Amino acid sequence: MEDRISASHILIMHEDVDNSTSALSREEAKQKITEIKERIAAGEDFAELATGHSDCSSAEEGGELGDFGRGMMVESFETAAFDLKVGEDSPIVETAFGFHLIRRTG
Repeated sequence: MEDRISASHILIMHEDVDNSTSALSREEAKQKITEIKERIAAGEDFAELATGHSDCSSAEEGGELGDFGRGMMVESFETAAFDLKVGEDSPIVETAFGFHLIRRTG
């Protein structure tokens, strides 16, 4: 079992998230992350989409979160990230922060 991995992500928050400034409803946020996932599948650049759309401060770095170990992220995010192979993208993952797309980078 790997102790540390690295990943990038795109986060779309919604109005039901604590401390969110998003005006999107949960349904609108889910639709937006679904559209972004489709754009990635069609060949658009993950980092560019993260920079342009992610609600996380990591957007400035193309969504790059760097490396992290088990117990450092919320459980559903961590489980999805550790289940990926390097270069693979996750399905949409919902956490208390909103909806995520995760790409394992290392």
